[in-house]
Amino acid sequence: MSDLNAKEQANVRAALQFLRSRCGGWEPLAKALRANSDNLAVVGRGGAASASLAVRVAKLASVGVDDVLTGRFPEAGTCAHCGHRAAAEEQLPPR
Repeated sequence: MSDLNAKEQANVRAALQFLRSRCGGWEPLAKALRANSDNLAVVGRGGAASASLAVRVAKLASVGVDDVLTGRFPEAGTCAHCGHRAAAEEQLPPR
């Protein structure tokens, strides 16, 4: 059970997946978050995300907790590998 609603948990999972890619896997991310890598992997695969995890994710990413919970982090179109964010016109589907 989590104190976050389903949408907030999904946003925390998306942020975790982004950071996992940036950090090079669950182990380095777990170390940075001071969390258990097996537990993070479970959350990443759809397990319950807690508010305390959301706070740690926000702190690591240097963004507000609200940005994590609402899905504003990571910004749409941001490459998890290099951090480049496509311009708004690049994100539009071709006509």
